Amino acid sequence: MELSHRIARSKPLATTAMHGRVDAMKARGEDVIDFSIAISHFQAPPTVLDAVQHGLEQPYLAYTAVGGDGQIRARLAAKVVKENAIPARTEEILVTNGAKQALYQALYVMADPGDTVIIFKPHWPAYVATCELLELKPVLVDLPLEINDTLLDSLPPARILIINNPHNPTGAVLKQQELDCIAAWMKRTGTRAIVDESYEKLIFDGSHISLAARSNWQELGIVTLYSASQSYAMMGWRAGFAVAPAHVVSAMETLQGPITAAAPMLMQLAMAAAFESGEPDAMLEDYRQRRNLVLDLVYGLPWMTMHCPASGPYLWGDISSLTMDTINFSEQLLAESAVAIMPGDALGVPGYIRIGYISDDVATLRRGVQAIINFGNRLHNAA
Repeated sequence: MELSHRIARSKPLATTAMHGRVDAMKARGEDVIDFSIAISHFQAPPTVLDAVQHGLEQPYLAYTAVGGDGQIRARLAAKVVKENAIPARTEEILVTNGAKQALYQALYVMADPGDTVIIFKPHWPAYVATCELLELKPVLVDLPLEINDTLLDSLPPARILIINNPHNPTGAVLKQQELDCIAAWMKRTGTRAIVDESYEKLIFDGSHISLAARSNWQELGIVTLYSASQSYAMMGWRAGFAVAPAHVVSAMETLQGPITAAAPMLMQLAMAAAFESGEPDAMLEDYRQRRNLVLDLVYGLPWMTMHCPASGPYLWGDISSLTMDTINFSEQLLAESAVAIMPGDALGVPGYIRIGYISDDVATLRRGVQAIINFGNRLHNAA
């Protein structure tokens, strides 16, 4: 049977493809360390497990409205009002099967084929892949050290700007002045924004501020995405939601209805409990120690520079002095040292590598990083 032309032009996400390869290797009994993505070694908060148990004890779990159970949406609206200072109402919340579904649906209803979408690079691969699936035109722009008026005014005309704050993979966190510049530019140009705040709880230094934390966010056309995956160690729960103007939520519901309908009620209960469970302080401190361990291990390497990120479960290493071909570097590392990483090429920036450091015990983390160091040292010494 022949496939459609549109899917034939598409490729699997590099992140999920590498993780799938690692899973297959493990299934064959191979000892492989996976730094290609970030899957927390923590369990979901106890309140999440309690909420699910309580849900299972109910007489039945019915279908909910496509956009989510009304009480769940109200609880999530209260969360963004209290924690993110976004003045959102219940009808401006949409519950989805993970943030990826929210991203797809937001792009689908906010743009038409051929429209331009600006994406800062390095970038999460799903941004570009989703644009291409929807026949949009992604324009990649280097992520600057600071977003200002000069940078924004140099951008080409676009329908949508995608912002990842906190940023994967660099860990950059936008400051209030930068967000104000973006909002003013949106008002001048009419460009809309999709803001992915999936890593909002993983802040080591500074504080997280939402672009939509302003009274005119609906008028500006800001859609904000949230996920419990990283903030509450709930990767497999597929728990996400969007905050958008009510008419955008309604349009996203129209799309979601024939695709998945409502997200599972158990997941909705779990997600609401997660976002009401408070700050994940113990998890964040564990991540901080792991981050610092890796930075100490790689410090002083002649072929890699790795800066300390202000947030997130990833470390972003510059190995351009060793090689620009990080796809080949990653493939050789996996084949020779049984360690999987994400090549910067997959995130739009050759010459860099991304390391997810939150998955395994500390001994495995140390062993995997040492394997990367040994591998890179061999290439460096042979050059």
